[in-house]
Amino acid sequence: MEAAGQERIVRAEDVAHMGLTEVLRHALYIHSQYRRLVRAIKHDRPDLAILIDFPDVNFRLAMHCKRLGVPVLWFVSPQLWAWKRRRLRWVQRYVDRMLVIFPFEAPFYRARNVQADFVGHPLATLPLPTQTREAYAAAHDLDPAKEWIALLPGSREKELDANVPAMVGAAAILGTDYEYIVPVASTVSKNAMNGALQVAADFPHDNLAFTGDFHLVPDAREALHHARASVVASGTATVQALTIGNPFVVVYRVSGLTFKILKRLVRYPPEIPAQADADGNLPIAMPNLIAGRRIVPELLNERFTAANLAAELRPLLEDTAARRRMIADLAAARATLLPDPSSDPIRQVCNAAEDLLRAVPSPTSANRV
Repeated sequence: MEAAGQERIVRAEDVAHMGLTEVLRHALYIHSQYRRLVRAIKHDRPDLAILIDFPDVNFRLAMHCKRLGVPVLWFVSPQLWAWKRRRLRWVQRYVDRMLVIFPFEAPFYRARNVQADFVGHPLATLPLPTQTREAYAAAHDLDPAKEWIALLPGSREKELDANVPAMVGAAAILGTDYEYIVPVASTVSKNAMNGALQVAADFPHDNLAFTGDFHLVPDAREALHHARASVVASGTATVQALTIGNPFVVVYRVSGLTFKILKRLVRYPPEIPAQADADGNLPIAMPNLIAGRRIVPELLNERFTAANLAAELRPLLEDTAARRRMIADLAAARATLLPDPSSDPIRQVCNAAEDLLRAVPSPTSANRV
């Protein structure tokens, strides 16, 4: 949007924090940036608001927009089907049209009197990377004779501290038969990633020191495509791994208090046939919710240890029935991410925006969005 000429008032990556205690620590700064957005809306009075995900801010922005008579199009639904379902009334009151990217979301909203359409997931429209394994190895100093494991610890620096140590510990357990590809998100500096990896490598796991190399790369999809298997922090990257078809293990760690609270709060509606595991944990990985069953392992908080991670990875690295089954399950789940094979989710969002703009003509010569 910025490249297309939109003015960016606030950087989303500066105010994006996961977890209850994590948000509280940054509450004052987040609120100051929110007030900047409200002032910009009141000053500019746009003809249409397109809100994308980010419910903690966008719900209140939707309220301000509607009070100003600005129609609201919301793309990428907040996860009201998982928790904080009481906020559904905000959608019913302030959102003119909800465009969702997962197939189970449209029935959820329609059953609750919200105009919602499943437009498909943009990641499902992307072609697979075309670079050969040999070219990728040469570009990133990888040994083509070894298998590669991709490690995706997250797109926030706080996530590196939480997720990298167990990933490095698992690498130490698996040994030097593998090389490790680590994509660096645009929201994380290379120095921060290198620092987190080095700190974790300096503390051996069960007297096993990691003696291999980590290869930092810029693109997560290419890393997932070329890796034999991957470790992926819960979030959008799990959908990337799903659309690539790479076998993977989902991991995540938050504060103990946040995890206990979330376990009590998360409840799924009938539209999502999710069952808790033996420890009472409901699935959180989007591929599992899309499939309606657990097709990828989830290691969360106390279960996210180096030993557990290495044990879950091993069958995915060999030519096993578990690996073949996961590849087939990922392909089946991926096929549900578009209403039909020719769908263009972004074009559908544009069409919906144009429909709303036509319904509320601008008093000026050009619409402001």
